[in-house]
Amino acid sequence: MANTYSQMYVQIVFAVLSRANVIQEIHRIELEKYICGIISNNKCKPLALYCNPDHAHVLIGLHPAVSVSDITRDIKASSSKFVKDKKWVFGRFAWQVGFGSFTYSRSQIDEVSKYILNQPKHHIKRTFKEEYLSMLQKNEVDFDERYLFEWYD
Repeated sequence: MANTYSQMYVQIVFAVLSRANVIQEIHRIELEKYICGIISNNKCKPLALYCNPDHAHVLIGLHPAVSVSDITRDIKASSSKFVKDKKWVFGRFAWQVGFGSFTYSRSQIDEVSKYILNQPKHHIKRTFKEEYLSMLQKNEVDFDERYLFEWYD
């Protein structure tokens, strides 16, 4: 796309179906590498990623021809199939419907990346529900509690 210049940074957050703690640490890095490949294959740039046992945070540089919904759909569908094919989870594996997406400026990328990469430390102090609600409120996102992730804290 000649004469198209952009700088869009988006953090995408999504949860495992039924909030099951099924992403094991021994598989986390391989799953993250696979997700980075999905992002790169969609003309976007993976910047930071962390797959918790029950949810994931992904920070990407978004290509101007790609929508957040499309890249999220591709990440969730392809990674879900990857986990199933690897047989890492007994029974069914899927991501919950929906996601959160939050934009950032270039000056915030380092801070957001550090936050994402330090997920285990953050979740010692607060649950995913507390974290996610805080993100929605901090970014002044209007939401209806009926349509948030399923919480099993």
